[in-house]
Amino acid sequence: MNAKDISTGTDILIDATRLHALVCALWEQAGSEPTEARLVADHLVQANLSGHDSHGVGMIPRYLRSLQDGELKLNMHAQIARDAGAVLTVEGGRGFGQVVAHEAMQAGIARAAQLGICAVGLRNAHHIGRIGHWAEQCAQAGMVSFHFVNVAGDPLVAAFGGIDARIGTNPFCAAFPRAGKPPLVLDFATSRIAFGKTRVAYNKGHQVPPDSLIDHAGQPSNEPRVVHEDPRGCLLPFGGHKGYGMAALCEILAGALSGGFTTHEDTLMTNSAIINCMMSVIVSPAAFDAPDAQGEADAFIDWLKASRRAQGVDEVLLPGEPELARCAERSAHGTPVDKATWKQISDTARAVGMTDTRIGELAGVAAG
Repeated sequence: MNAKDISTGTDILIDATRLHALVCALWEQAGSEPTEARLVADHLVQANLSGHDSHGVGMIPRYLRSLQDGELKLNMHAQIARDAGAVLTVEGGRGFGQVVAHEAMQAGIARAAQLGICAVGLRNAHHIGRIGHWAEQCAQAGMVSFHFVNVAGDPLVAAFGGIDARIGTNPFCAAFPRAGKPPLVLDFATSRIAFGKTRVAYNKGHQVPPDSLIDHAGQPSNEPRVVHEDPRGCLLPFGGHKGYGMAALCEILAGALSGGFTTHEDTLMTNSAIINCMMSVIVSPAAFDAPDAQGEADAFIDWLKASRRAQGVDEVLLPGEPELARCAERSAHGTPVDKATWKQISDTARAVGMTDTRIGELAGVAAG
């Protein structure tokens, strides 16, 4: 098959299987072992399929810059720094977050199956990506989980009432498994929008939603350039003081309690690295005296679904259902990658030694 440009507007549609193969090949070319390359590809492509392009393959150029800066460490594995039974402290060693978080969740799931509950403090991981991925991993094992994350040393969000970047986008996530059905998965940044969404909008020349950004003088703006060009402004927390308060607790629960670090004057990052710490609590539903937990959950869900709908709304959706719908659509019709991002990915592939011919053969579209 000849590589070609299958475009829709500013986007190129790439088959997810081909995109996965390209990501695997790129990171193996950069020095990753095959399993590491596959886990990174699994995570990034699934983020795109779920509609979270902010956490998908568009992260690849920044990851390579972090590798070149000596911050991202290839072929690292999660190390248990302390085992206290139902509490595990896991050192990430700035290895690929897609690897060390996967391994940390594996350890936590196994311990929760044994003891009923496990708190996992993961520290010093390179970018762990879409947090819903880790909640889904727990849910697939039949576990309830909730996760607090900080973006250590990389302030992008203003404190409530302030106009300087002081906090990361610090996401929160929770999931509830459902027998024979997709889990409920709640996953959101504590900023009004994720920083990666501003990158996607910037690349496409689009504006962002109102009340998402302020410029360097503290004035509201819909233009993503105010956080991508100097002098830089910052994102705003969602829900005013509520999102700000949640972001602050994510910072401390993830960064301080894990033995990692929080954001302050002495820890500010000056390169392309994204360092995450995550506090996860993983719980076996079987550990509770709740023989009809699934039935009660389903009764509540039926109650939600039976609600009268607002004008123009076809269905009341559950947490996680929009992602499932996008995944089905993109799996069938192709994963959209905007042309600016595709050029950046192609440039990154060239930088690790891949040819345009090889990029085109793997992706099924011409290199950008």
